[in-house]
Amino acid sequence: MLARYSVSGALGRIEFLTTKVKRGIALKVTDVKTFFVNPGVSKNWLFVKVETDEGISGWGEAYTIWDRDKSIEAYVNHIKRYLIGRSPLNIKHFTHVMYDDYAARRGAMDYYCAISGIEQALWDIVGRWFNTPVYNLLGGACRDKIRVYANYWHGNACTPEEFAEKAIETVKGGFTALKFDPFPGPWRTYISKQEEKAAVEVVRAIREAVGSDIDLLVEVHRRLAPMHAVRVARMIEEFEPFWYEEPVVADNIEALAEVRRNINLPVVTGETLYTKSAFRQVFEKRAADIINPDVCNCGGILELKEIAAMAEPYHVVVSPHNFNSTTIGLAATLNVSACIPNFLITEYFLNFKLRGDEITVSPFKVEDGYIRIPQGPGLGLELNEEAMARYPYHEFAKRNIRQYYEEGP
Repeated sequence: MLARYSVSGALGRIEFLTTKVKRGIALKVTDVKTFFVNPGVSKNWLFVKVETDEGISGWGEAYTIWDRDKSIEAYVNHIKRYLIGRSPLNIKHFTHVMYDDYAARRGAMDYYCAISGIEQALWDIVGRWFNTPVYNLLGGACRDKIRVYANYWHGNACTPEEFAEKAIETVKGGFTALKFDPFPGPWRTYISKQEEKAAVEVVRAIREAVGSDIDLLVEVHRRLAPMHAVRVARMIEEFEPFWYEEPVVADNIEALAEVRRNINLPVVTGETLYTKSAFRQVFEKRAADIINPDVCNCGGILELKEIAAMAEPYHVVVSPHNFNSTTIGLAATLNVSACIPNFLITEYFLNFKLRGDEITVSPFKVEDGYIRIPQGPGLGLELNEEAMARYPYHEFAKRNIRQYYEEGP
């Protein structure tokens, strides 16, 4: 009797899903809308909302940087002309033909940011359509919680003492891993010994302040020539950094591999590399131990998952970059992080938390350095459009970009 009811229930479920698939084929995109939200610091967030004729909508987030946000929105508005009228279920085909036939196989950061935001929104629709989290559509969860590290916890700290004080506060707030850029001044390829030593002293102060159990993630932001990158890495090795991120420009894979061969710290790269093609030589040349593609600019959720799969046979782990809001960008990151076996840790921007919580119905919570994977359908997060409207686009002040006469030797 029980077996008969079980089989009957299973057949009913199959019939239900078959009907959903058949109806889903007929499901059509009717509009794509963009929403800027100003968090008050760093940059404007760009959200993408894709609507369908069945009343189901999906949210995505496109990566933005200061002064280039409007160009990314323009890409979204151009691409939407080719998405309206299509089924939101054919995600892979759409992103593929857009690269081939829209972008003419000429990639650019702004394009990849736009397509990433749209792609996430399509996955959100599909998850909502089948009433399941996105990670269940990508092989299922490999873990029930995601480890996160804090970034921008240091505010405007400049001195080693200020960094140390802020680090203690952040650890008390429940984080077990801290990322920071210890280098002073503007980004330069060649730096003085004084600047090298200043960076070392920041790392020293933070390690002494928080103890040996807290992971320190040293960010270099693609600043240095290999000679500086190697020298600084050797000087900070005694403080046992968790990693050494982007010591040299990311597209010079040979220089990155040279640095990795000559230091004893795990090397990270990937936040400025887009799509699988850009990562191929990183793996083949053994240039990194950890990669950090960003779901809001690498091509989207499926592209990040495929990049992670490429990394597996090379024994490279994945730590998704997330200089995005603590809302949709984070939700997309959590979903893909849940279903990749070689996941390590992901990023959480503390300075975005306040505004992110304001525009989210049920914000994600960090507990003991972890966030539970979403349980709701799609990306598992709802945005409050009324709250978003209170923080419209704001053009930040012009940056202080140096003149030729301000350059040093």
